Amino acid sequence: MFENLKETVAAYRARDPAARSALEILLLYPGVRAVRAWRLAHRCYRRGWFYLARWISQRARKHTGIEIHPGATIGRRLVIDHGMGVVIGETAEIGDDCLIYHGVTLGGTGKECGKRHPTIGNNVLIGTGAKVLGPFKVGDNCRIAANSVVLSEIPPDCTAVGIPAKIVRGPAIPENYAAEVDQVNVGDPVAAELAALREQLEALCRSMRSE
Repeated sequence: MFENLKETVAAYRARDPAARSALEILLLYPGVRAVRAWRLAHRCYRRGWFYLARWISQRARKHTGIEIHPGATIGRRLVIDHGMGVVIGETAEIGDDCLIYHGVTLGGTGKECGKRHPTIGNNVLIGTGAKVLGPFKVGDNCRIAANSVVLSEIPPDCTAVGIPAKIVRGPAIPENYAAEVDQVNVGDPVAAELAALREQLEALCRSMRSE
């Protein structure tokens, strides 16, 4: 337990320039409090104490604004920055060293049974307001831009942006990619497509004028 707390404090300090002390992180950061409550709720959930598990998770939601279902699976060193409005579904899985901003939803797309929430790989950054919906995987070292809606699998080492999300940057991502929190210079796939169409139109007009 103490090793997990030590890792958590180090992760928040590395990724949040506003973090001033270990005590502040442990006692005041809603992401830390929500994950600590999830660990207790998850243990109850695995023992079949479903009502108690949900009571713990809903109490944590009330105090932190973060709703993590007791059945979710969370790896080590998860950082939830600010956290208000974060929702993590029952069958969601999150790997190690991930960074999640406020307003993120890891949800399903219907009332199907079984696996219905996404699996998030290691070292993944999910930007503010992003929605990842469905039982697919977001690969290791991926970055989901703010307000994107991801509805299908994202390969490892990619950046996705838009509604629905499209890949705008492929492999060859540096180590600790998710620690780089620049969410502005990710490209615009719609603008790129419009530019390509404009070029084709201009080429067609030039061809018609030359005839």
